[in-house]
Amino acid sequence: MAKLIPYTVYLPEQYYNQIREYAQSRKASSVIRDAICMFLSGSDQYNSGYNKALVDAKKAVTSAAEVRMLAVNGTPLADIVESEITMLENRNAI
Repeated sequence: MAKLIPYTVYLPEQYYNQIREYAQSRKASSVIRDAICMFLSGSDQYNSGYNKALVDAKKAVTSAAEVRMLAVNGTPLADIVESEITMLENRNAI
């Protein structure tokens, strides 16, 4: 999992209040982090959405204990799938 580093952002009050609503359900950090990552990873909605889906897919694969239990030739299936998803990320960045 990637190392997370805190960063301060100044927002208009309207957006601040909306973010506070997300904070009550413990979703504010992930919503903001996802939005920033989508913005930085692609210049258009398709690319940023595609990249977000790849990141989410890797998280799902690496967090599933059942997938980590399966191995192919001694390599955990989660590692194989994560590697394949990473290649898709790299191909999309070109």
